[in-house]
Amino acid sequence: MFMTSEGAAQPRSSTTLRFLAKATDVGYGDRIDGGHVLEWVDKAGYACAAEWSGRYCVTAFIGDIRFTRPIAAGELVEVNARIAHTGRSSMHLAITVSSGDPRTGDLTRTAQCLAVFIAVDDDSKPVAVPEFIPRTEREQRLQSAARRRAAKRADIDAALTVQHYSDDSSAPCAVLRFLAAPTDVNWGGKVHGGKVMRWIDEGAFLCASQWTGAQVVASRITGIRFYRPIVIGNMIEVRSRLIHTSARRLYISVHVRSSDVRTGAGEIAAHAMALFAVLGEDGRAMTVRQWSPVTDEDRRLDRHALELAEVLRRAEAG
Repeated sequence: MFMTSEGAAQPRSSTTLRFLAKATDVGYGDRIDGGHVLEWVDKAGYACAAEWSGRYCVTAFIGDIRFTRPIAAGELVEVNARIAHTGRSSMHLAITVSSGDPRTGDLTRTAQCLAVFIAVDDDSKPVAVPEFIPRTEREQRLQSAARRRAAKRADIDAALTVQHYSDDSSAPCAVLRFLAAPTDVNWGGKVHGGKVMRWIDEGAFLCASQWTGAQVVASRITGIRFYRPIVIGNMIEVRSRLIHTSARRLYISVHVRSSDVRTGAGEIAAHAMALFAVLGEDGRAMTVRQWSPVTDEDRRLDRHALELAEVLRRAEAG
């Protein structure tokens, strides 16, 4: 806690998780997969948002996350989540993942993103949160960056949400289907956002692997949007579709659908766009097997991927 100039106590604005990456965290390659990293991001974000708001919080959005360096089992990992900006009930957090040799303690940034959490009451209704007032030049820069990213996020949202997906496609597609297990539960009794993000990563990995027949890794996941909570025991379907290939990247759209097993009624619970790369023996991205759209929907979504790439390029330039 700290004191404002008016003498009012304010909650701590930063939380850091610190732990060793375990062998059990290794995913589909010889390194920690992106899904595990996303779970860590969600946990750190939740801890920071809950402490700031004094409320239970839900993940609303995870912004453009880029994986710049692989994490190996046994490395020391730090995940720092910091309040950058607040709305009425929303908290915008800057989250950074770093890792390195535990013997030296020298850590290198491996991923970073902006996340948005919403504080809710016992009825899951949004509630007001304390206003974040920057106290240092660093915090002022962080808030300004968060505001700019929020505007860019709106462009990414617009590019993603206007698209329609149907069965009128010849594109490579992969489906995972399973029940949401009790071990997936979060602190509020629903499936936590980190677990959903891991499903997204796994679904995209399956699609990319089947198309390329090679070792693939997530290089970027953008626009992770959560539409509704997922109940334990629901049937989960993770549907991933390849919508575009560039020289060295596969663009994969992933939808997570949650359905009541008793009635079959269900809705889309989350959506994201994942970019995967094929790695050579030297660890560098290789040229990927190209895909050509066939149907009208394929061509529309292929153009959509190009438009999204341009939105991301402008966001980086800005």
